[in-house]
Parts: sequence; C-alpha cells; structure tokens
Amino acid sequence: QLQLVESGGDLVQPGGSLRLSCAASGASLDHYAIGWFRQAPGRERDGVSGISSNGLYKYYSAPVKGRFAISRDNDKDVVYLQMNSLNPEDTGVYYCAVFVGATGRLPFLIVDDFDSWGQGTQVTVSS
Repeated sequence: QLQLVESGGDLVQPGGSLRLSCAASGASLDHYAIGWFRQAPGRERDGVSGISSNGLYKYYSAPVKGRFAISRDNDKDVVYLQMNSLNPEDTGVYYCAVFVGATGRLPFLIVDDFDSWGQGTQVTVSS
C-alpha cells in the first residue's frame, strides 16, 4: 500500500528558502499526480501546488505562485517543493497526498480529491 512521508520542514527566517520532500514507499509514484497542502493553526488545509504524474503539468495557488516550485523524480519516487522568499504567512504543517479526483480537477487542489496523506512536516517562518 502506498504511503507518503514528508520531510524538510524547519524554522527559517523571512526571506529564506526550504525544500520539502515527499517520499513514497509501498508503491511507485509513477502513475500518480501529487499535491502539496498546508495547514496553519486554526485554519483549514489549503492547496499549495500540484504536479501531474509525468511532471509536465504544474499548478500553484495564488499566494505561492512565483515563489514555490514543484518537481518530481519518478526514479526516486520523490516529489519536491522548493519554497523561496518565505514569509510568516507560509507557516504551517505541509502535507503531500495522492490525487484521486476526476480528470481535470488537479489544478483546483481540492482536499477531497486527494488521498494517502502523509503525516506532515512543520514549516515555521519567523525572525
């Protein structure tokens, strides 16, 4: 059974960068589109970015567009989220998950369209 594990979260100063990893075990990621989400304390889980199974199509939410970059290495069964120019509003627990929604819905990054959630990795942006 496919399991996802996130890593790379840390405490970073405003303006800094982090790279998160989403590693798969139990099955290959080759055939799965993957999404990254984040959840700040007291707030709902929001979509951040998504990537198609072949890596050709990438989607970003408005708050992170131009600052974050999603990529994948299917040989290593890992999806990355490079986060640059971080600000305190980026603070939260970051999760990755497998897209199981209907074709065409990946760009909308809707929580209910995703499954096999990892345990999350904490990102804190603070001076």
